[in-house]
Amino acid sequence: MGAATSSTFTGLVFPQPRLGLALPASAQTRAVWRVAVLGLAAAAALTAAAWSTRGWRWRWRRQRQRQRLQQVGTVAQLWIYPIKSCKGVPVNEAECTTMGLRSGHLRDRFWLIIKEDGNMVTARQEPRLVLISLTCENDSLTLSAAYTQDLILPVKAPTSNVVRKCRIRGLDIEGRDCGDEAAQWITSFLKTQPYRLVHFEPHMQPRNSKQIEAAFRSIDKVAYPDASPFLIISEASLADLNSRLEKKVKANNFRPNIVISGCGVFEEDSWNEILIGDVEMKRIMACGRCILTTVDTDTGIMNRKEPLETLRSYRQCDPSDQKVYGKAPLFGQYFVLEDPGTIKVGDPVYLLDQ
Repeated sequence: MGAATSSTFTGLVFPQPRLGLALPASAQTRAVWRVAVLGLAAAAALTAAAWSTRGWRWRWRRQRQRQRLQQVGTVAQLWIYPIKSCKGVPVNEAECTTMGLRSGHLRDRFWLIIKEDGNMVTARQEPRLVLISLTCENDSLTLSAAYTQDLILPVKAPTSNVVRKCRIRGLDIEGRDCGDEAAQWITSFLKTQPYRLVHFEPHMQPRNSKQIEAAFRSIDKVAYPDASPFLIISEASLADLNSRLEKKVKANNFRPNIVISGCGVFEEDSWNEILIGDVEMKRIMACGRCILTTVDTDTGIMNRKEPLETLRSYRQCDPSDQKVYGKAPLFGQYFVLEDPGTIKVGDPVYLLDQ
């Protein structure tokens, strides 16, 4: 058998293995792509792992930081005022942006009522504005007020609508007209003079807060608020004020965005930097109060006296700050954003500058 087998294979020539075996061009391309894809996948996996580890470490450090920080309060209320000087919308959760709170399509003071000449109108001139609400459901806005039929509007005004030049506290800003129906609705409700409703769009140029109040930074911007993207008050400060008044007032008399519970009276005056969730905020200055605080938010009637007169009796600024605040009493604090994120009712508030 061995001899036979040997003779059988004697005339055969076996090819020698070659390490440099050439592949067809298409096979070479596929091989190269396989290697590249595998390499990219490996790199992506390593990057994801690195970011995951980094994110875990960041969360761990933030958690450790919170354990060392002093909790000064808890978020009790969140408010968005879509139309300047109109009714606020309470929310349980909101995104903190550089230009104020946002919840879905609703943004704080991104709508404005103006006169035909473009000048803003507020509850200082038209107290019944506080009775008008703007709410959002899906992709529709609803204008509503007591004893008035609701008006449904699109979230985004048609681009064919004119962009109007508006004026707020001496500074010009644009706004897209929301249409004749909205203008007629507001005009009919107020029954004084013709008004228009405009909307600030993301591509428009915001106002610079520093041009309104020198204490702000050059990077601080707002749409239609007076000066600041955030106003914070505390329940304790409001309770202290109400203890001095015959007729109690609500937080909405002061139009705050964030109301804090669990702190001392006017303790918010000393919070230079705070942490809520992952959101960091920096205090800029106090809010000098005006006659708008005397408008009853339930009736739209302005009494022109309280709570302003009582506040003047014990909440005047330091004499060295009179150039800033004049004779306006102080209630609430203006804050700006340091790090964005989302905050919720019930979130603890930590002091960062201790």
